[in-house]
Amino acid sequence: MDQTLYFILLLIALCSVSECVQRQYHFISELKTWTEAQRICRENYTDLATVDNMNDMNELKKSVNDGRVQYIWIGLKRTSVDKWQWSSGEPALSLNWGSGQPDGRDECAFMRNGEWHDWSCSNSLTFICSSSNMNTGLVFVNQTKTWRDAQSYCRQNHIDLVSVRNQNENQQIQKFINDSHISYDVWIGLFRDSWQWSDQSNSSFRDWASGEPNNAGVDNCTAIGPNVLGQWYDGTCNSQLRFVCHEDKLILITETLTWPEAMRYCRQNYTDLVSVHSDKMQRRVMNVVKHASTEAVWLGLHNYCQMNMWLWLSGEIVCYQNWAPGNGTTPENCSLTKRKGAVQSGGDQRWISLPETHKLNFICSRS
Repeated sequence: MDQTLYFILLLIALCSVSECVQRQYHFISELKTWTEAQRICRENYTDLATVDNMNDMNELKKSVNDGRVQYIWIGLKRTSVDKWQWSSGEPALSLNWGSGQPDGRDECAFMRNGEWHDWSCSNSLTFICSSSNMNTGLVFVNQTKTWRDAQSYCRQNHIDLVSVRNQNENQQIQKFINDSHISYDVWIGLFRDSWQWSDQSNSSFRDWASGEPNNAGVDNCTAIGPNVLGQWYDGTCNSQLRFVCHEDKLILITETLTWPEAMRYCRQNYTDLVSVHSDKMQRRVMNVVKHASTEAVWLGLHNYCQMNMWLWLSGEIVCYQNWAPGNGTTPENCSLTKRKGAVQSGGDQRWISLPETHKLNFICSRS
């Protein structure tokens, strides 16, 4: 077999979505108000704990090694601004409301004839979960539940309530509804609330206990409860509780360096320029780059000219892809200058190919 072809097939065979942990949790067994806990976390780690998904939640619970603990502060606090977001933790970038919707009164969304409507979360509907189903990635659940009960069901039995990230996905879900002869309105994973993470993360993941949050205007901070599931409760911010901090493994460096200079900096001071192997990691990168001072930010992404192939500095082929149109998919002109990969700091934060001599901010990884 031709050596080049063999190498390509070997890389494809090794293509995987394995991830290292990108957020480390630290339990602090001191009684502090929410604001005091926030200050301590920011001084010693990154911030009060942010949670992106159930995997993060499980890691956080592992960090709590004190059986006496009742309630524990995390970094979620109520603000005065409502916004729509997805149960899976993704921001709602593309919306497909029906005429006159949302009407401003309700906080959960269902789909009817391909359009979205807001409704009270306490009402009961059938619903669609995202799943690992190889054909559609969708599962229709022909049971009527409140939005939060539907969310819990999807998380326990599949992945989550379905997200609809663009018009193409909206059409695919409506086709799934039509093909499955579903004649009912169905919950989707869209909801709105006024809660914001202390580190300004875009994560919309929530894991409220039944009936929570239940005391708007008084209980404006979030604590993990003593129940086995470790679900969340709203609490008075001046209460003194133990707390959990997180330490991010991604660090934005706001110096402007060429790609080779950025690589050397990360390797000397941390581990390496960041590699992005999944949508989950991309969302964490998106949270970091919004603080950048340049229009794009270097990643650990480089073009291997001899084979016209993009690789990560970690040695892995680019399996998960997030290229902007016209980038990363056509042969690069390597005779002029070596090409490296960066992520846009604005817009929809896609990846772009640039000459390695450009000077940009960059992201280092601690792991």
